[in-house]
Amino acid sequence: MSNFNQLLSRRQFVLGAGSALAVSSMPWTASLFGKQTIKADLVNQLSSLKGTHFDLNIGYKAVNYTGSKRLATTVNGGLPAPVLHWKEGERVILNVSNSLKDTSSIHWHGIILPTEMDGVPSLSFDGIKPGEKFQYEFDVNQSGTYWYHSHSGFQEQTGVYGPIIIHPKEPEPFEYDCDFVVMLSDWSDENPHDIYAKLKKMSHYYNFRERTLKDLWRDIQEKGLSGTAADREMWNQMRMSETDIADVTGYTYTYLMNGNTPDLGWLGQFKRGDKVRLRFINAAAMTIFDVRIPGLKMTVVATDGQLIQPVAIDEFRIGVAETYDVIVEPDDKAYTIFAQTIDRSGYARGTLTPDLSYQADVPLMDFAPILGHRDMGMDHSSHDMSAHDMSGHKMSENTMTDHGRGDPNKKVDHSMHKRDHSKMNHAKIDHSAHNTMEHSQDVTAKKNSKQNGMQHHAQHDLHANKSKLGLAGFGSNSPIQHVKTEFGPHVDMRADMPINGIDDPGVGLREHQKRYGRRVLKYTDIKGYYPTQDKRQPTRELHIHLTGNMHRYMWSMNGVKHAHADPIHLENGERVRIVLVNDTMMTHPVHLHGVWSELETGDPDYIPKKHTIIVQPGSKVSYLVTADAKGRWAYHCHLLFHMPGMMREVKIS
Repeated sequence: MSNFNQLLSRRQFVLGAGSALAVSSMPWTASLFGKQTIKADLVNQLSSLKGTHFDLNIGYKAVNYTGSKRLATTVNGGLPAPVLHWKEGERVILNVSNSLKDTSSIHWHGIILPTEMDGVPSLSFDGIKPGEKFQYEFDVNQSGTYWYHSHSGFQEQTGVYGPIIIHPKEPEPFEYDCDFVVMLSDWSDENPHDIYAKLKKMSHYYNFRERTLKDLWRDIQEKGLSGTAADREMWNQMRMSETDIADVTGYTYTYLMNGNTPDLGWLGQFKRGDKVRLRFINAAAMTIFDVRIPGLKMTVVATDGQLIQPVAIDEFRIGVAETYDVIVEPDDKAYTIFAQTIDRSGYARGTLTPDLSYQADVPLMDFAPILGHRDMGMDHSSHDMSAHDMSGHKMSENTMTDHGRGDPNKKVDHSMHKRDHSKMNHAKIDHSAHNTMEHSQDVTAKKNSKQNGMQHHAQHDLHANKSKLGLAGFGSNSPIQHVKTEFGPHVDMRADMPINGIDDPGVGLREHQKRYGRRVLKYTDIKGYYPTQDKRQPTRELHIHLTGNMHRYMWSMNGVKHAHADPIHLENGERVRIVLVNDTMMTHPVHLHGVWSELETGDPDYIPKKHTIIVQPGSKVSYLVTADAKGRWAYHCHLLFHMPGMMREVKIS
């Protein structure tokens, strides 16, 4: 068999669809599945453990998802691991044994607990050595849908993850008759260390999408010949691909729903007339999913374990580590639970049915998304972008040929922009998240920046962006500033005009209401069910830039990777605002351990609490944090292969 045929065969198998990965922007067909005969005896169902004392063993298990046997790391032999049922107000004891050859750990994702119980080696504890046992013990002071996973090496990719359901003391403000966990994940037959090594050598190794003649013709119709030529030239100069949506794709990944491959699918059986609660958990290592149930409305009632005011939608994006609880009211027929990947290179699926003889069609995948100017942090509504670089500055010959190495002190001509000095915001900006040495070197540059018109111009652009989106009053009004550590070959993109990502459903979803009539959940739709508890204004802001060099597969915060960064210091009890600016073209789900991230979605009286927040490419989000948990906490992008660089320690003392 030729190499091409081997590649084609592998890609067909991973999709489970009998069709190769498309290399155009046409919808990927899943219809070759047709109507499926449900074989309930073959479907993998999650096991459950209940009580206050739990014995968990991390060990090896042979699995076969692609026709080849591989060795997985599992908890009590399950992939996913057993569902742990806890009760709010009780104290749980979890004895975790490590039967692996390497140090392991369990992190209780989204659970508010003492720092020494958080399960992050080198921060919370030393890890669980091979052949040893560690006892976790803490009070459960919350309720909802959460999950647990290894925080050691790449074990999360190979199977160490499982759901947590915490049953509340008081009745919840909605009714349902049956309850299912829907845990999404990604599996590869490749060793995750090999995947990482390939990405370091060639960041687009797993991306086979290329623009087609059909795409070219469509662009010419929309932008004209000169606009299309300028757009293509820009991407060529940047040595980046507008089709690079996900680092790792369906070429190597098989997407699972509760441990079931797409060719089989997971099965959830309800009784006629039931209201069904679905607890969606994204336990993938690198995959963001877009979820819908064709023909069935979903009412979102909780996110990241916390109740929200119910909102009816047709589709939602779930970042790695996020959870969403939805209520559905199915008719007397079968439905497909469809979770397609953000890059449309594959999907996971399940069937919700009252009768095993009923069948449901698997829908078509949507068009593969293409990155645009807004995903590069460029507000091009009033500018000719044909000669602009990704930071929104006019491109010079130097920046065109050696992008990312520009002079941070280079004078920029802003005379083309109207300035409004009357709307300046003098909010305090704390850059303590930077490396201390680099921070001290940059103090003079920041002071000078505040004294010139650059701050006024940046402030004007932020106000203009918010006005266009109807987002005036959402979080921070402070200008975007780039510090010295963000300049150099380790950072190939900077967003000076990022949109407020709070009202953006994200690349690949923006046109779904218009194109398909599907309402897509946005963060602005989310309001806390209970009133905001801490209504203090923040005393300071931390501006943290998510940075990297995609070509070299280097990830960092503020241009500094984790190994070279000093901790972020917070004072116990203080109220701070964190502003995340995504200077890359990738979507990053960011997780802060130990405390809640209160997402500023527009209503300060009902701010939703989250533990993981998606930051769209070229955008910014802001959220409030009450630093009420002393200790050392991890703060990182939850994409597994980004985490080694895009991570910080947060010290609360």
